[in-house]
Amino acid sequence: MHVTLVHVHIKPGCESAFIAACRANHLASTQEAGNLRFDVLQDAADPCRFILYEAYASEADALAHKETAHYLAWRDAVAALMAEPRQGMRYLGLYPE
Repeated sequence: MHVTLVHVHIKPGCESAFIAACRANHLASTQEAGNLRFDVLQDAADPCRFILYEAYASEADALAHKETAHYLAWRDAVAALMAEPRQGMRYLGLYPE
């Protein structure tokens, strides 16, 4: 399993717009072949910080996600909302198998 944790810090006041863009991306991403999970988490202490938890069955599935229309639309929609560049950290998922 190929997992990416995307750490996102947005500008104050942009929470609603970011959450709406993430909802659309989440709904479409969970329909992709090979998608196992696509969670959107908001920091309880700082509402401008988020983590996107993306799990795909294979590296090829994870790479294909970056070429979908919904991902590209999300990327463009949230670009101006960012307080700093997002950071994706890749992991190998061990469990569940």
